[in-house]
Amino acid sequence: MAGPGIRNYNLARVLGRETDLILAAVHQDGVDIHVDPSTLHLQKIITYRHGHWSDLHEAVQWAEVIICSSDGPHEFRELCNVDAAIVIDGYDPLLPEYLAIHSHLPMAEQLHYGRERIKHLHYQYIAGDFFICASERQRNWWLGQLQVAGRINPQTFGADTTLRSLVDVVPFGLPETPPQHKKQMIKNVWPGISADDKLLLWGGGLWAWLDSISAIRAVAKIKETRTDVKLIFPGTKHPNPALDGMQTQNQLAFDTAKELGVLDTHVFFGDWVAREDWPSLLLECDIALSLHYDSVETELAFRSRVIDYIWAGLPMVATTGDATSELIEQHDLGIVVDYEDVDAVAEAILQLVEEPVAFRQAQSDVARKELTWEHAAQPLIAFCQNPSHAPDREIARKKHPYYDEAEQISLHELHLRHHNDIEQLHSVIKGYENGKFISFMRFIKQFRNRLMK
Repeated sequence: MAGPGIRNYNLARVLGRETDLILAAVHQDGVDIHVDPSTLHLQKIITYRHGHWSDLHEAVQWAEVIICSSDGPHEFRELCNVDAAIVIDGYDPLLPEYLAIHSHLPMAEQLHYGRERIKHLHYQYIAGDFFICASERQRNWWLGQLQVAGRINPQTFGADTTLRSLVDVVPFGLPETPPQHKKQMIKNVWPGISADDKLLLWGGGLWAWLDSISAIRAVAKIKETRTDVKLIFPGTKHPNPALDGMQTQNQLAFDTAKELGVLDTHVFFGDWVAREDWPSLLLECDIALSLHYDSVETELAFRSRVIDYIWAGLPMVATTGDATSELIEQHDLGIVVDYEDVDAVAEAILQLVEEPVAFRQAQSDVARKELTWEHAAQPLIAFCQNPSHAPDREIARKKHPYYDEAEQISLHELHLRHHNDIEQLHSVIKGYENGKFISFMRFIKQFRNRLMK
């Protein structure tokens, strides 16, 4: 299960304790969805096919609140006209990610994909009654988006001058119960990795905005002095087939490891890890890495895997610049380094490897208590217990509340107006020229000129 699925599952788990809940999951051929009723309290779970509104219609009619991702209102335009209050979960900064994914393409194609993405995302601004995101940084970004979309207006500001009732923070959380090791996953299982090795974990994908190359180069550097430090990338093939065409650094990372002579000796690649096996894998690792490049995606990102590392008590090496690196520094959970600084990454890994296992245990315990899903979801729980429509809902559900094409004055119309105004001024001036006032002024001017001679 990837980040969005983990988030949806855990928000459903927390909300199910407080409200009646139906969970809708995308249908996948040959995949049966089973939930543990002791951990997930649901009215029922349903599946739907992409673009098939009929699969969701009955559940939508039942619901007072509908929670969906940013792409939901584009896929199902009907969400812009339902009676239920709509919550848009915008924790994933989709536009910056798509800009990075398509950045290798010719500019004409990048512009095409960029325009399409902006058009798709426009529907969330129309549909949403309440927006949630993962950090205060993201909230500032959302306020900018909603301002341009016309959603910050006298009605929403008048209802709440803080605008928290329009957009609030629901960060990624972690379970209240600690992870349990149930099966051996990596050590003494993967060839080349023994029980005594120091295992570094790269827990997420190798997306274009993440700096897996510095991690590999750092391990190659460390190999010169320590041969027991091993790096694993266990999740290089996303389980969602819809993401098969997305640009990754998989091949570049593989080639770099091979070129540096560390492939399958100090750097290892896997396909994917089932969610039920993820806690066991976390507990076999010694250090976790979260490295990225300097970009707008970094400014807005909330690295969900970092929360997993905190859950497992793993010390971390992370690049500066994002919200989760601030969490690491705030709680002293690891070492934060500069962008693409291979030497600093290597030094940080060696420092953490040599620390006592329990060195940061107290800090991890404090962070775990503060970062539970139960705590993180409070603004969403409060909204679902007392749902309401946005005060500007009727205006917002036009094509664009303040820039609707039907209400715009075209440039051609403006030109005609200005032309008519100028013509009218010319007429006034001509009238003055033909009138007695202008004749009198001409006489004064001629008389003055004679006196000056």
